[in-house]
Amino acid sequence: MSKVYIFLADGYEEIEGLTVVDLLRRAGIEIVMVSITGDIDVTGSHRITSKADALFENIDFSDAEMLVLPGGMPGTRNLDAHGGLNLLLKNFAAEGKKLAAICAAPSVLGSKGLLIGKKATCYPGYEEALIGARVISNAVVEDGNIITSKGMGTTIDFSLAIIKNIVGEAEASKIAKAIQYSGYTNK
Repeated sequence: MSKVYIFLADGYEEIEGLTVVDLLRRAGIEIVMVSITGDIDVTGSHRITSKADALFENIDFSDAEMLVLPGGMPGTRNLDAHGGLNLLLKNFAAEGKKLAAICAAPSVLGSKGLLIGKKATCYPGYEEALIGARVISNAVVEDGNIITSKGMGTTIDFSLAIIKNIVGEAEASKIAKAIQYSGYTNK
Protein backbone atom coordinates (compact mmCIF):
# COMPACT_ATOMS: atom_id res chain seq x y z
CA MET A 1 0.00 0.00 0.00
CA SER A 2 1.22 3.47 -0.81
CA LYS A 3 1.72 5.98 1.94
CA VAL A 4 0.99 9.64 2.50
CA TYR A 5 3.67 11.69 4.23
CA ILE A 6 2.90 14.92 6.08
CA PHE A 7 5.79 17.19 7.02
CA LEU A 8 6.01 18.86 10.41
CA ALA A 9 8.25 21.84 11.01
CA ASP A 10 8.53 23.93 14.15
CA GLY A 11 5.74 26.48 13.96
CA TYR A 12 3.34 24.39 11.86
CA GLU A 13 -0.40 24.95 12.30
CA GLU A 14 -1.39 22.07 14.55
CA ILE A 15 -5.01 21.78 13.36
CA GLU A 16 -3.93 21.67 9.71
CA GLY A 17 -1.46 18.90 10.39
CA LEU A 18 -3.25 16.75 12.93
CA THR A 19 -6.73 16.92 11.36
CA VAL A 20 -5.30 15.57 8.10
CA VAL A 21 -3.58 12.76 9.99
CA ASP A 22 -6.71 11.93 12.02
CA LEU A 23 -9.13 11.85 9.09
CA LEU A 24 -6.81 9.92 6.75
CA ARG A 25 -6.22 7.31 9.43
CA ARG A 26 -9.99 7.01 9.96
CA ALA A 27 -10.20 6.31 6.21
CA GLY A 28 -7.61 3.54 6.50
CA ILE A 29 -4.92 5.51 4.68
CA GLU A 30 -1.41 5.08 6.03
CA ILE A 31 -0.07 8.54 6.79
CA VAL A 32 3.32 9.17 8.32
CA MET A 33 4.10 12.33 10.31
CA VAL A 34 7.62 13.36 9.33
CA SER A 35 9.70 15.78 11.36
CA ILE A 36 12.06 17.97 9.35
CA THR A 37 13.60 19.37 12.54
CA GLY A 38 16.03 16.56 13.39
CA ASP A 39 13.94 15.90 16.53
CA ILE A 40 10.95 13.57 16.83
CA ASP A 41 9.13 16.19 18.96
CA VAL A 42 7.83 19.12 16.92
CA THR A 43 6.26 22.22 18.45
CA GLY A 44 3.52 23.94 16.49
CA SER A 45 2.68 27.61 16.14
CA HIS A 46 0.45 27.49 19.25
CA ARG A 47 3.03 25.75 21.45
CA ILE A 48 1.46 22.29 21.16
CA THR A 49 4.18 19.66 20.90
CA SER A 50 3.47 16.60 18.76
CA LYS A 51 5.51 13.45 18.37
CA ALA A 52 6.30 12.70 14.72
CA ASP A 53 6.42 9.13 13.48
CA ALA A 54 9.84 9.50 11.87
CA LEU A 55 12.65 11.89 11.02
CA PHE A 56 13.02 13.11 7.43
CA GLU A 57 16.58 11.84 7.15
CA ASN A 58 15.54 8.28 8.06
CA ILE A 59 12.87 7.80 5.39
CA ASP A 60 12.94 6.33 1.91
CA PHE A 61 10.02 8.07 0.21
CA SER A 62 9.81 5.63 -2.72
CA ASP A 63 6.48 4.26 -1.43
CA ALA A 64 4.89 7.71 -1.15
CA GLU A 65 1.64 8.36 -3.00
CA MET A 66 1.23 11.92 -1.73
CA LEU A 67 3.19 14.56 0.17
CA VAL A 68 1.25 17.00 2.38
CA LEU A 69 2.37 20.38 3.72
CA PRO A 70 0.48 22.01 6.60
CA GLY A 71 0.72 25.78 6.92
CA GLY A 72 1.30 27.98 9.92
CA MET A 73 4.06 30.38 10.79
CA PRO A 74 6.94 30.06 11.03
CA GLY A 75 6.29 26.45 9.97
CA THR A 76 5.76 27.33 6.32
CA ARG A 77 9.04 29.25 6.20
CA ASN A 78 10.79 26.31 7.85
CA LEU A 79 9.36 23.89 5.27
CA ASP A 80 10.46 26.22 2.48
CA ALA A 81 14.01 26.38 3.86
CA HIS A 82 14.52 22.59 4.09
CA GLY A 83 16.73 21.54 1.18
CA GLY A 84 15.89 17.84 1.29
CA LEU A 85 12.15 18.49 1.32
CA ASN A 86 12.44 20.96 -1.53
CA LEU A 87 14.29 18.43 -3.68
CA LEU A 88 11.68 15.79 -2.81
CA LEU A 89 8.82 18.14 -3.78
CA LYS A 90 10.47 18.99 -7.11
CA ASN A 91 11.09 15.33 -7.92
CA PHE A 92 7.50 14.43 -7.03
CA ALA A 93 6.12 17.18 -9.23
CA ALA A 94 8.40 16.16 -12.11
CA GLU A 95 7.02 12.61 -11.86
CA GLY A 96 3.41 13.86 -11.73
CA LYS A 97 2.96 12.48 -8.20
CA LYS A 98 0.43 13.97 -5.78
CA LEU A 99 1.12 17.03 -3.63
CA ALA A 100 -1.18 18.82 -1.17
CA ALA A 101 -0.68 22.04 0.78
CA ILE A 102 -2.87 24.22 2.98
CA CYS A 103 -2.89 27.78 4.32
CA ALA A 104 0.46 29.50 3.63
CA ALA A 105 2.12 26.24 2.56
CA PRO A 106 1.00 26.43 -1.10
CA SER A 107 3.59 29.25 -1.25
CA VAL A 108 6.27 26.56 -0.81
CA LEU A 109 5.01 24.88 -3.99
CA GLY A 110 4.72 28.24 -5.74
CA SER A 111 8.24 29.33 -4.85
CA LYS A 112 9.56 26.16 -6.52
CA GLY A 113 7.59 26.77 -9.73
CA LEU A 114 5.38 23.74 -9.06
CA LEU A 115 2.10 25.63 -9.54
CA ILE A 116 2.81 27.08 -12.98
CA GLY A 117 -0.31 26.67 -15.12
CA LYS A 118 -2.30 25.20 -12.20
CA LYS A 119 -5.32 26.51 -10.32
CA ALA A 120 -4.53 26.95 -6.63
CA THR A 121 -5.64 28.67 -3.45
CA CYS A 122 -3.94 29.74 -0.22
CA TYR A 123 -4.33 31.80 2.92
CA PRO A 124 -5.23 35.39 1.96
CA GLY A 125 -2.11 37.48 1.53
CA TYR A 126 0.05 34.69 0.06
CA GLU A 127 -1.36 34.81 -3.45
CA GLU A 128 1.74 36.49 -4.94
CA ALA A 129 3.82 33.51 -3.81
CA LEU A 130 1.74 31.16 -5.97
CA ILE A 131 4.03 31.91 -8.91
CA GLY A 132 2.45 31.05 -12.25
CA ALA A 133 -0.80 29.76 -10.73
CA ARG A 134 -4.33 30.83 -11.50
CA VAL A 135 -5.46 31.82 -8.01
CA ILE A 136 -8.97 30.67 -7.12
CA SER A 137 -10.74 31.74 -3.92
CA ASN A 138 -12.41 28.37 -3.22
CA ALA A 139 -11.83 26.62 0.11
CA VAL A 140 -10.16 23.69 -1.67
CA VAL A 141 -8.77 23.63 -5.21
CA GLU A 142 -7.78 20.45 -7.02
CA ASP A 143 -5.85 20.66 -10.28
CA GLY A 144 -4.27 17.52 -11.64
CA ASN A 145 -1.85 16.14 -9.07
CA ILE A 146 -2.09 19.11 -6.68
CA ILE A 147 -4.61 19.93 -3.94
CA THR A 148 -4.46 23.29 -2.16
CA SER A 149 -6.62 24.82 0.55
CA LYS A 150 -7.09 28.17 2.32
CA GLY A 151 -6.46 27.58 6.02
CA MET A 152 -7.40 26.11 9.35
CA GLY A 153 -11.13 26.61 8.79
CA THR A 154 -10.97 24.54 5.59
CA THR A 155 -8.97 21.66 7.04
CA ILE A 156 -11.83 19.17 7.09
CA ASP A 157 -12.69 19.91 3.45
CA PHE A 158 -8.98 19.64 2.58
CA SER A 159 -8.68 16.28 4.37
CA LEU A 160 -11.83 14.93 2.70
CA ALA A 161 -10.50 16.03 -0.72
CA ILE A 162 -7.32 14.05 -0.05
CA ILE A 163 -9.35 11.01 1.02
CA LYS A 164 -11.52 11.28 -2.10
CA ASN A 165 -8.39 11.57 -4.27
CA ILE A 166 -6.75 8.50 -2.77
CA VAL A 167 -9.57 6.06 -1.95
CA GLY A 168 -12.67 7.55 -3.53
CA GLU A 169 -15.84 9.50 -2.98
CA ALA A 170 -17.65 6.80 -1.00
CA GLU A 171 -14.98 6.78 1.73
CA ALA A 172 -14.84 10.58 1.89
CA SER A 173 -18.63 10.72 2.31
CA LYS A 174 -18.50 7.95 4.93
CA ILE A 175 -15.89 9.84 6.97
CA ALA A 176 -17.81 13.13 6.68
CA LYS A 177 -20.93 11.40 7.99
CA ALA A 178 -19.03 9.62 10.78
CA ILE A 179 -17.63 12.89 12.13
CA GLN A 180 -21.01 14.66 11.75
CA TYR A 181 -19.58 17.07 9.19
CA SER A 182 -22.48 18.57 7.28
CA GLY A 183 -20.39 20.89 5.11
CA TYR A 184 -19.09 18.19 2.76
CA THR A 185 -20.48 18.69 -0.72
CA ASN A 186 -18.73 15.97 -2.76
CA LYS A 187 -16.07 18.35 -4.06
